Amino acid sequence: MGYKNQMTVTEFLFWGLTGHVHQQIVLFVMLLFIYVVTLGGMGMTTLIWMDPRLHKPIYFFHSFLSFVDVCSSSVTHKMLCDIFAEQKGISFMGCAAQRWFLGLFVAAECLLLASMAYDRYMAICKPLLYTLIMSSGSVCMVVGPCVMALISTMTHAVLTFGLPFCGPNITNRFFCDISPLLFLACADTWTDKLVIFILAGAIVVLSSLIIMASFVCILMAIWKIQVTDGRWKAFSTCSSHLAAISILYGTLFFIYVWPSADSSLDINKVISLFYMMLIPMLNPLSYSLRNKELKNAFRSKFEKKF
Repeated sequence: MGYKNQMTVTEFLFWGLTGHVHQQIVLFVMLLFIYVVTLGGMGMTTLIWMDPRLHKPIYFFHSFLSFVDVCSSSVTHKMLCDIFAEQKGISFMGCAAQRWFLGLFVAAECLLLASMAYDRYMAICKPLLYTLIMSSGSVCMVVGPCVMALISTMTHAVLTFGLPFCGPNITNRFFCDISPLLFLACADTWTDKLVIFILAGAIVVLSSLIIMASFVCILMAIWKIQVTDGRWKAFSTCSSHLAAISILYGTLFFIYVWPSADSSLDINKVISLFYMMLIPMLNPLSYSLRNKELKNAFRSKFEKKF
């Protein structure tokens, strides 16, 4: 790109979520509660790894998704520290690290949801081949998304933080987001935006196509089932996954695709808060509350200890 970062800007400042003390207190308590519950999602990962009955491809995906969710909510720690601070900011390198980790885990989650959709397709449409194919291919279907997310996020970080920042350093966000940072750069960012858009778009389009193709085949297979109970049982195995996909892709669409005027910045901040905190908390709950095997495994471990 030929840019040499002048490093004139050594930190970025955030407007934060609110400047009212009472609202800050409510937000702090709420976000702390959500963060603690999200960290509890690692309990499901631990349970899956400890219980041999759960050593199945679908639970392998669930455990890794819980791990990704906990990691993606790590930005919450900085946000909790900044809620009551008069000057909310982060160092240049800290911003780069935060952006890199957050982008990595969000991209990995998008692709991981596609892998899980394919897993459901195999379980419902190819049940006789499911164990043979998924037992050997599940690791590749996790490693592959991680590698693709790593390449995309590394490119985003190099392009964004390789730009010169020599002017204003205040952004109307509560975390390091790419769009506001590109706006603050002291150089033409058209090429950088194009490359970032292509890479991010490739991940979204690829994962979306896999998800849509998988669920079209699943719906066709369910429609052929003659027994009503059989249809409902097959559909219920996908309901939690459909909810996770709808929430994640819906929030990302409103933040990065929907036209953003100045009046919608506050709405974007609320939606950003939703996908960074509530989604990581809700995913483990939605996948575990309706799963009898997970509940039975938890109950047996709990009874053994007490």
